[in-house]
Amino acid sequence: MKITILSILLLVFSAVKAQQIRINTDAGSITLELYAKKAPKTVANFLRYVDDKRYDGTAFYRVVRLDNQANNPVKIEVIQGGLRTDSTRMFRPIAQETTQKTGLKHLDGTLSLARGTPGSGTSEFFICINPQPELDFGGKRNPDGQGFAAFGRVLKGMDVVRRIQQGETGQPGPTNAYSNPLQLLNDPIKIRTVRRIR
Repeated sequence: MKITILSILLLVFSAVKAQQIRINTDAGSITLELYAKKAPKTVANFLRYVDDKRYDGTAFYRVVRLDNQANNPVKIEVIQGGLRTDSTRMFRPIAQETTQKTGLKHLDGTLSLARGTPGSGTSEFFICINPQPELDFGGKRNPDGQGFAAFGRVLKGMDVVRRIQQGETGQPGPTNAYSNPLQLLNDPIKIRTVRRIR
């Protein structure tokens, strides 16, 4: 077999291409690029759920806007999806890859792992709308200052993300440190499938 410079370049290019994922929802498709080199543990965790098809049939169920977090002095804008409370389908929590370790930032379209305490992230993920520096390491959204583990970004479909964020919210229920019923979508947006596309 004859090896040419072009074939070598094609092999190198294919090796460095970032992993891409497509989330197909009832509101449209969102294409993601994952940062496996910068956040390998978090990406590997997310891909376990993708490859096992555990996100299929779940939903984007929480949206945070400036108008539905009145009691929190540190405001953010995100949409959140995942298995929610179905612990029977969750893998073990992973160690947190902070933005201090990865060098990533929570910018417009950043994909990140939701959590309670540090090292408690499992299946829940969120996408930022507009830059959200308070979610980075040292940010004040979480009292522990550890921020959240950014691990990808939206390549296509921010119009879908913004449309989901504008959904009607306000379900009744108690508010605690990690959940505000005013941020739960009255009609969650179904996630049909989540698949690798390259």
